Amino acid sequence: MSAKYPRIAEQLTKELGLEWSPVQISYLEDRPPNIPEHPGGVPSVCTFFAFGTRSSFYAGLPQHEDCEIGAFVLGIPPEGKTGARLMDMIGAMQREGYLNPGEEAHVPHNPVAPRYVAYGPLGTLPFDATGVLMFADPHGAMLAAEASGSGPDVWAVPLNGRPMCAIMPILNQGAPTALSLGCTGSRIYTDLGRNKMVVGVRGDKLEEFAKKLHAIVEANRWVDAEDSKRKAEASSSFFATG
Repeated sequence: MSAKYPRIAEQLTKELGLEWSPVQISYLEDRPPNIPEHPGGVPSVCTFFAFGTRSSFYAGLPQHEDCEIGAFVLGIPPEGKTGARLMDMIGAMQREGYLNPGEEAHVPHNPVAPRYVAYGPLGTLPFDATGVLMFADPHGAMLAAEASGSGPDVWAVPLNGRPMCAIMPILNQGAPTALSLGCTGSRIYTDLGRNKMVVGVRGDKLEEFAKKLHAIVEANRWVDAEDSKRKAEASSSFFATG
């Protein structure tokens, strides 16, 4: 584990105005020692994301299979009972008009699933992060987006919608950072409500992101002061002449 993770977690929480700790997600091929195993029985993979903001644990592939969509996104082959449930759910979503025909073929997913996944507040797990997720309000997501780009690719930050858990494969496939608007299910299972979205950072880009975020937060303080001053001056002028 990077010794810098606890410091970065504190910075991200403060500068993005997070209510919950950033959650570290680590893909593992071996069962981690000294980390409790979650028994499973959760209704969605994104439920693990929410639990990971509060405590550290790991889960094997079977514990993820109760969520057929999340299992597919994680990289579990759509076979057997899980695959049948996935096809049934896709069919129902299309009949209800939630999914467009053929949309499921374009859902980001890992080509191969890890054997185990560890979750926990950033800085509490004894290994490196595959990805870090933060549940931010729109202002925090704005700052994260501004901190994510540079040069001509300043706005090349992937924006994902349904399903929210697909933000992890997007990071794994090369995006340093990504944003997710979430989906109805994730808002229910993770208590996102109506006022949060998800910021994802690839583990190997976390330190770089934190440095850029600090700089953009300071820059936004200057913009805030300048624009607040201009607004006050304009308002005073308007009312003085009106």
